[in-house]
Amino acid sequence: MTVTIGRRELLAALGGAAVAWPLAARAQQPTMPVIGYLNEGAAEPGTNFLAEFRKGLGDAGYFEGRNVAIEYRWAYNQGERLPELAADLIRRGVNVIVTPGSGAAARAAKAATTTIPIVFSIVADPVQTGLVASLNRPGGNATGIGYMSTDIATKRLGLLHELKPHASHFAMLVNPRGDDAERLTKELKEAASAAGWEMEVLTATSIPDIDMAFEALVQKQVDALLVNPNILFGNRRVQLVTLATRYAMPAMYPDRQYTEVGGLMSYGTRILDQYRQLGIYTARVLGGEKPADLPVMQPTKFEFVINFQTAKTLGLAVPATLRALADEVIE
Repeated sequence: MTVTIGRRELLAALGGAAVAWPLAARAQQPTMPVIGYLNEGAAEPGTNFLAEFRKGLGDAGYFEGRNVAIEYRWAYNQGERLPELAADLIRRGVNVIVTPGSGAAARAAKAATTTIPIVFSIVADPVQTGLVASLNRPGGNATGIGYMSTDIATKRLGLLHELKPHASHFAMLVNPRGDDAERLTKELKEAASAAGWEMEVLTATSIPDIDMAFEALVQKQVDALLVNPNILFGNRRVQLVTLATRYAMPAMYPDRQYTEVGGLMSYGTRILDQYRQLGIYTARVLGGEKPADLPVMQPTKFEFVINFQTAKTLGLAVPATLRALADEVIE
């Protein structure tokens, strides 16, 4: 039997197919992967770090809004919020969680999931903090970048003394809630004691604490200050540098982000490079590589930066030997 379809019926059938085809095609398109970005600090001071992280993703072919989405969660220096924020990212169904510059954020993410990959950057030893089984074979769902900042703390102290060779009364600024704070404090106190110097320990866990710490420096008649690596201090680097200048306090900082805004000296890894590498490692995980098999990266280069303008403002003569050691002198 022959079935005859009229012109109107034919057009209706074709129109329905035209509507159905794009819907089916969209349904078959792959879902855009989502990165959960869990940061212990604040958004505003970290814009340059975030730009480097995105650059690392871009180097590997991932571009936010085009073929990858990023969900941001900021704790604004309230570490107690990290478990809640990590859980929220997991409910969102992210493909990987990134925890830049914070062991506390990495631990919160690891406590919240054993299956979603975690890519961290951390000051403390990731093996000692329980994030990985070993540096070469992490063995779990986490890997990332180690800064080794605490391992070079005594080097910073030595450089600071070389600038002020008659100094004998030092202080360190530490966030006691930070990664490796206890070990760092112990090592610096032992190094100062061995050299016959006095070392004060000043603590800060909030923005007002930083102001009070500098008031204590004056009261204790400290000769020079070491600012130890911590995400709170990094977020408040302009405040720290401004206070050091106001109180005419020679200070050594853990990375060049401080000297670029007027800090006197810094010695450490290039933090921006670490954030770009964090983006590259995240892309590798998104591409299917397992954190268990990706070695924790360690820095191979450290840089010493002197801000000569700040030295002049503080009335300090920078020895020629120290200038010769510097990777960069900001004139």
